[in-house]
Amino acid sequence: MSTDQTSSFDCIVVGSGHAGSCAALAAHDAGCKRWVGGNGYFTAGAHRTVHGGLRDLLPLVRNVPPGAAANIDLDAYTADEFTGDIMRLGDWRSDPRVVQAVVDGSRDAVQWLSDRVNVPFILAFNRQAYLVEGRQVFWGGLVLSVEDGGKGLIAAHRAALEAEGIETWFNTAATNVLIEDGAVAGIVVEKDGQSLQLRAPSVVLACGGFEASRELRATHLGTDWERAKVRGTPYNTGDGLTLALSVGARLTGDFAGCHSTCWDANAPADRGDRVLSNQFTKSGYPLGLMLNVRGQRFVDEGADFRNYTYAKFGRAVLAQPNSVAFQVWDAAGARWLRKEEYAEDVVERIEAESVDALADKLQSKGLKDRAAFVRTITRYNDAAMAFSTEQPEKTWDPAVKDQLSTQSSTLKLELPKSNWALPLKQPPFLAVKITCGITFTFGGLAIDPDTAGVVSDATGKPIPGLFCTGELVGGLFYGNYPGGSGLTGGAVFGRKAGQGAAELVATA
Repeated sequence: MSTDQTSSFDCIVVGSGHAGSCAALAAHDAGCKRWVGGNGYFTAGAHRTVHGGLRDLLPLVRNVPPGAAANIDLDAYTADEFTGDIMRLGDWRSDPRVVQAVVDGSRDAVQWLSDRVNVPFILAFNRQAYLVEGRQVFWGGLVLSVEDGGKGLIAAHRAALEAEGIETWFNTAATNVLIEDGAVAGIVVEKDGQSLQLRAPSVVLACGGFEASRELRATHLGTDWERAKVRGTPYNTGDGLTLALSVGARLTGDFAGCHSTCWDANAPADRGDRVLSNQFTKSGYPLGLMLNVRGQRFVDEGADFRNYTYAKFGRAVLAQPNSVAFQVWDAAGARWLRKEEYAEDVVERIEAESVDALADKLQSKGLKDRAAFVRTITRYNDAAMAFSTEQPEKTWDPAVKDQLSTQSSTLKLELPKSNWALPLKQPPFLAVKITCGITFTFGGLAIDPDTAGVVSDATGKPIPGLFCTGELVGGLFYGNYPGGSGLTGGAVFGRKAGQGAAELVATA
């Protein structure tokens, strides 16, 4: 294999997803005039940001026609709330400086994505709002999404990069980081059967975590995680960690943790589907119940808003027998389900006119204890009705934590449903079979949050010329995360990394 070919660039970005594309364009705008870049394609496109309420966000979004704003309830989301959500969900283990960088940079980042990248932002009516008494009521702090989800996000990035003539090499594997005199000097890549040296004073690593590697999942997360389905790209196999470790980078963060969701049990095992993309997500559990194949509930489906629990409930499903479960609703709950996740042409729907008949049908889908399944739902119904009888002033409202629970003075479940606990009484009854889908891993590289420079394990200082963004950043999330934070973090640190890379070129 030839190794004598060398090319020179101002900056090299390893990875061409959302975070890497942000880094590339930021580097170009800051002065890098010749650079090369190596898939946020599978995301729903949600971005969590600090904002001042509806009027602050209306100029960003494209799906609120004149007059419609009068029927939208969308409260401001403060820096303290954003910070508190990350820290609370991570059991206060997240690195405060990394969190602060994301929070403080969030509003500027989404504005830049809109203005510079032309990302088609929309208000996430279908994901983060319910129509309550004629008004669209947003909940859970997250309000921004993108037209056509991750596909629309990456399409905007590709158009912006191509408009600037930025060179992108696909099907190219980075195999080594070059270091000379203690600083980055480029990388070695394999492309079209050849080994090439790409010289550059700065390299940005934006090539994801290790969620697509069964071996690394088993090593860091546990052997159960070999059974998890991969929600997105099959290429995030830990290569960025390997490259960084080879030059002495410091690891940090929650290597035993990851973002994982309730995922269609019939989805592909080792990669996402580029057509259905995020539609395999099954996030309607707060409206109903989840039971394992033994007919038992295993989480509090109403513990919090979906976007504060969905990233950890995939782990809970994985821990169940056979790593599968059933989501169950009656007609009253099912009518609130998102069509893009639960329509007949998206997921296998098992329907019946009674809970008993539904249990009969689910036996062919893996249900092992039919009687327990029926008992669990019957007891849940009894508990929900007892609470409503005792506290009739509590009414069901999916847009707030309504405190409609299963815990009354006369009957309490060992595992409560803390909010949205309507009895399952109205036929037809619906079930879908789910498993665990892993999205990204939380452990990564230590960075300087001011510059996104990768920290040396030996010196505790940034390695000159090496930067990091996206899922490779460690220390931000532990155990769980608030929905939409990952893409925002990728944009914030992508911009910092690109700007830092360009500064090196300017001073070279």
